[in-house]
Amino acid sequence: MDTITPEPRPAWIAGRAEQGSGTLEVTHPFDGSEVATVAVPGPDQVERAVAAAAAVAPAFRRSPAHVRAAALDHVSRGLATRAEELAEVITAENGKPFKWAEVEVKRAISVFRLAAEEARRFTGDVQRLDTDAGGEGRLALVRRVPRGPVLGIAPFNFPLNLVAHKVAPSLAVGAPIIVKPAPRTPLSSLILGELLAETGLPEGVFSVLPLGNEDTAKLVADPRLPVVSFTGSGPVGWSLAEAAPRKHVVLELGGNAAAVVLADWPDLPGAAARIATFGNYQAGQSCIAVQRVIVERAVADEFVPALLDAVRGLKTGDPYDATVDVGPVVDEAAAERIVAWVDEAVAGGAKVLTGGSRKGATVEPTVLTDVPANAKAWAEEIFGPVLAVSVVDSADEAFAAVNASAYGLQAGVFTRDVQLAFRASAELEVGGVIVGDVPSYRADQMPYGGVKGSGVGREGVLAAMHDLTEERVTVFTGIEL
Repeated sequence: MDTITPEPRPAWIAGRAEQGSGTLEVTHPFDGSEVATVAVPGPDQVERAVAAAAAVAPAFRRSPAHVRAAALDHVSRGLATRAEELAEVITAENGKPFKWAEVEVKRAISVFRLAAEEARRFTGDVQRLDTDAGGEGRLALVRRVPRGPVLGIAPFNFPLNLVAHKVAPSLAVGAPIIVKPAPRTPLSSLILGELLAETGLPEGVFSVLPLGNEDTAKLVADPRLPVVSFTGSGPVGWSLAEAAPRKHVVLELGGNAAAVVLADWPDLPGAAARIATFGNYQAGQSCIAVQRVIVERAVADEFVPALLDAVRGLKTGDPYDATVDVGPVVDEAAAERIVAWVDEAVAGGAKVLTGGSRKGATVEPTVLTDVPANAKAWAEEIFGPVLAVSVVDSADEAFAAVNASAYGLQAGVFTRDVQLAFRASAELEVGGVIVGDVPSYRADQMPYGGVKGSGVGREGVLAAMHDLTEERVTVFTGIEL
């Protein structure tokens, strides 16, 4: 690829490009070929990045909104200008089909645009306090101020857009950010650093540190980074939260998202097509990819064959091929684990309706049925192209099955019944309910996050801006209202 040079890509230390004390090799998940080498910063560089973020924080929090908004607008335009290059880089480092990489870039463009808009109107409230006699002549100004510099720890599955969801809200509220991308997929973050460097933001406002995961704990423990925003696996996320009990920690930890198909849904083939697509669209490597399919018995005989036809129609292969729907998972070890979980389910009584095998890091799109409730393929996040189908007798049973999970990120409910839709919204123990579609729908401006084992806090541009700030109250006395 002419967009990736053989020279190590530099890290970004307090807004400046620097070579590191070592290098990291990035390989293509589909065939294992080398994509690029990346500079890994040394301890002195990491220290300079953190020190600079802490030093610039007081001034940056008071910077004019138009300055921050202009920088965010510049990044949005830069992403649009370099969209094809970025999509190629995402496919190279992550392995997702190019057509899905293009979608990811478009979403990141929107995230920075939305953040620029919100930066211009993010303000406070005025409260009159003379609602009681003791408050006569008093007025309260309630503003939101940054909690402090942010440590953003990003996963491999959306190497650009999930980084954007950490960087854009931080800059919008005036909080410096240090990004630690996933070691497998640092290239998109480094290109984002190039665009940020063009904005003229003050030194220290951003750093991109392609460090190994073993170096994360030291950053999490650093008191100069009072906010930690982590997206990734549950065990790692909860361990980070336990290691930083006095920090503000935001965790987005994934789940085993359910799609419920109820008997009143008029277009069963359409639902099957959506579920097939969004159980497999990133090779299942999305926190809200469909994993559990819960279908009402009255329509199961029509729905399940339609689902199998849709899954079998998906094409696997080289992710650069525009006709490919399902590329590899992140590496061969992940593929081995996914197939092992399928085999475990089968040993417990599950049936493989289609798929179930792998070639290298590419897992065949798979549909299981009769999966035991305690099998990993049902109870845990498989993070692969596997759908587990369960047939139930009623909406009550379907909703109970959704809730019978350690996770609660999003759920999809295919129904036209308004009463059932409101019941789902009230009863399902998840952060978001998508009525009439798969749980995989996410608009980048809406609040996004989960309950139970799926984490704490919310992403989504404005929601994240609130999460990264705290209220500060100023009371004015002797005011005539």
